[in-house]
Amino acid sequence: MAKLTKNQKVVNAKIEAGKSYTLKEASALVKEITFTKFDASVDIDVRLGVDPRKANQMVRGVVSLPNGTGKEVRVLCLCNPDVAAAATEAGADYVGLDEYIDKIKGGWTDVDVIITQPAIMGKIGALGRILGPRGLMPNPKSGTVTMDVAKAVKEVKQGKIDFKVDKGGIVHTSIGKVSFTPEKIRENAKEFINTLIKLKPATAKGTYIKSIYLSSTMSPGIKIDTKSIDE
Repeated sequence: MAKLTKNQKVVNAKIEAGKSYTLKEASALVKEITFTKFDASVDIDVRLGVDPRKANQMVRGVVSLPNGTGKEVRVLCLCNPDVAAAATEAGADYVGLDEYIDKIKGGWTDVDVIITQPAIMGKIGALGRILGPRGLMPNPKSGTVTMDVAKAVKEVKQGKIDFKVDKGGIVHTSIGKVSFTPEKIRENAKEFINTLIKLKPATAKGTYIKSIYLSSTMSPGIKIDTKSIDE
């Protein structure tokens, strides 16, 4: 049997097996069980009572985290020249059109989010095989295809994220950094969970929020009492 490290012993001492913690408790505890030398991400996993195979039970949306993600998001804005200056001023890291489309065709995808205008989607459609698997394809539902690209850029830079339930009925995303205060972690988690609740499909039956776990990069998950969200 492998010998437990000092840090693993600390984690085991702090997390009680089988216990469900309040969101407030978990937001503080996740900081105490993280020992990475870098500023680890704080992740949340929510298992939903939906069948993602059914189109009318697909849960997808966007949320603006009140305290941001703590991550520097690299944004590419593919737009017409008349709005390029506004996109740059809003904080886009890369702004242009044909030259970036050619770069992407050549394999360049060194960005986190791509924002574009509806009129540009015809040109971007051919990039689906490159952008799709990387989760970079602009989509109106996530707010990345819009007439107001400057506003979209600003929102993404300030902490707006998009999410989608996976094949197993789980929504997974990062909601901050371990360097955040417990209160900021709790506020971001609460906003995310409440957004999921608002998106509950009318056809979903039974328990909708089945389980919630909070963790950080390389830490074990902390089970959260689903009834504690509004505390």
